[in-house]
Amino acid sequence: MHDLKIETAENLIPDIIRELSLRIERALVAGIQWRNIVIDPGFGFGKTADLNLILLRRLRELTVLGRPILAGTSRKSMIGKVLGVDPDDRIEGTAATVALAIANGADIERVHDVRQMARVARMTDAVVRG
Repeated sequence: MHDLKIETAENLIPDIIRELSLRIERALVAGIQWRNIVIDPGFGFGKTADLNLILLRRLRELTVLGRPILAGTSRKSMIGKVLGVDPDDRIEGTAATVALAIANGADIERVHDVRQMARVARMTDAVVRG
């Protein structure tokens, strides 16, 4: 998972790719098999709400790392900032970010509202991946 602070949008994707590449290398050196590595760009960790929105739009760029992408956008503060709602009232915002993450290359979603988001994921997969 990427969790380092990023200050500007221009550094966002290059910094995440560089750091995740290093972490993948460390995992391989430690004996973790390639097939067991999943990358997490760290939504909400070291990034402003605005940078998280940009990351969601540009998520597909992380596919250059060749590993499945996990997106954990559920109930994040970026949703609260955009919609002006408390964490327990972010289901629609979470649904939107889950659908967009899948459309932009995410393979795995970490969510709070599993039943509802499983439906969102299945529907999005049907449209995006057939």
